[in-house]
Amino acid sequence: MLGSDELALFRNQVRNSLRDAYVYRVFWALSRQIGIRSPGANRGPRLHDFRHRFAIETLLHWYRAGEDVERRLPVLSTYLGHAQVTDTYWYLSCTPELMAAAGKRLEQRWDGIR
Repeated sequence: MLGSDELALFRNQVRNSLRDAYVYRVFWALSRQIGIRSPGANRGPRLHDFRHRFAIETLLHWYRAGEDVERRLPVLSTYLGHAQVTDTYWYLSCTPELMAAAGKRLEQRWDGIR
């Protein structure tokens, strides 16, 4: 289930939480209607991809704002519902934008030491 009835983000008309299969089926249909998934395609964007993008965008925002990303990472992990910060790391790997931002931060740090 996407969430308990008390905490559910997606609800039906009588305020009960929607079941996973229904939400995924509606997302599948909507993604075809708006053209991000071709009619016969078995592959395409998934709802779970939004979590990944949210995590990446949050970190990019923190890097650009000069935030202490290591200190803030537990906040993101908690928001995503992860018990450990290490559970969040896989969301963040192999993203060119994020690696570039981290690299830039590292270069700035080393510039002050030379």
